[in-house]
Amino acid sequence: MFESCSWHNEPRQWSIEARTLAVRSDENTDFWRDTYYGFTRDSGHFFGRDWEGDFTASLRIQGRYQALYDQAGIMVRIDEQNWIKAGIELSDGAACLGSVLTLERSDWSTSPYAGDPSDFYLRVTVQAGVLRLQMSADGRRWPLLRLCPFPKAPAYHVGPMLCTPERSGLDVTFSDFEIGPPNGKALHDLS
Repeated sequence: MFESCSWHNEPRQWSIEARTLAVRSDENTDFWRDTYYGFTRDSGHFFGRDWEGDFTASLRIQGRYQALYDQAGIMVRIDEQNWIKAGIELSDGAACLGSVLTLERSDWSTSPYAGDPSDFYLRVTVQAGVLRLQMSADGRRWPLLRLCPFPKAPAYHVGPMLCTPERSGLDVTFSDFEIGPPNGKALHDLS
């Protein structure tokens, strides 16, 4: 699936081998728009592919987070003012599972992650103007992380993202990237 992706802010070091993307972050990279901090950044690394219409996408993320705001996960992007990023982010000395929804301005929802932050999965479904974000420790059970409105668009850009606002050198491996039509699962179906 990575063969159909392209970079928004290509990092200096990355490779694809055996359907696995290995990336090292550049210095001071981030995605954020205005809220609380008062600045806008669109310098994070995003390896997305285009998808027309509604979809379900999933991804495995493996990394070791060491500095404040180190983060890796998945992104769905329409343009620089409309996107969501979600994943593990190091905050207040803990690996947190969170998401930033940006509809002209960014919000931030985060809480400490009790599982193993060095190896986890994310799944996102966009359908009929609604985004459902789920996480998994094993790729089989998918509890809900977020349910929110998301703009309808003729096409979306979907794929892995990583950022290191305070440093460089976060090494992350992304694998098991899949995208297709919405999976049709009920909200409380965790399979």
